[in-house]
Amino acid sequence: MKLLKILPLCILIFLISCKEDKPAENTNGNPDISTFYLIRHAEKDRSDPEDADPELNQKGLGRAMHWAEILNEIDLDAIYSTNFNRTSMTAAPTSVKKNIDVQYYDPRVLDIDQFKKDNLNKDVLVVGHSNTTPQFVNLLMGEEKYTQIDDNENGTLFVVTIVNGIATSNRLVFNCNCPD
Repeated sequence: MKLLKILPLCILIFLISCKEDKPAENTNGNPDISTFYLIRHAEKDRSDPEDADPELNQKGLGRAMHWAEILNEIDLDAIYSTNFNRTSMTAAPTSVKKNIDVQYYDPRVLDIDQFKKDNLNKDVLVVGHSNTTPQFVNLLMGEEKYTQIDDNENGTLFVVTIVNGIATSNRLVFNCNCPD
């Protein structure tokens, strides 16, 4: 008799615990789509190993212009960069071309959930570093998918698309015939 009283409760608990979490649905019926384009800064000036905040070298300036051309067809809504010369200079040509002010972020104190909310339904460029860019992608994805970029690699573009809370990513590498 006692078992008959407990059995419905056990079934209810079982059904509730097996419920699959689904992404939050929006109320307007249209999907929420955010796309993030993440790049590492272009080639930096390595002439002074003591300089913690170098500018871009000539090839880096060319690559920054190349990124602006690659991103030209994308209707960006926001551009983010760390507050270093090399990242700011990489973002600058795209910023000028798109007439969008660069917003600075600190990857050490980034609130990824707030960042996603602030950029919901937007197309966003993020310029970072060899270690912070893949880390940022992983945070957007919610998984450890990418590792640090080699220090000599400056042509990687990560594209993260989040549709109704579900993230997908692609990693592309662009060669640049930029002057040395």
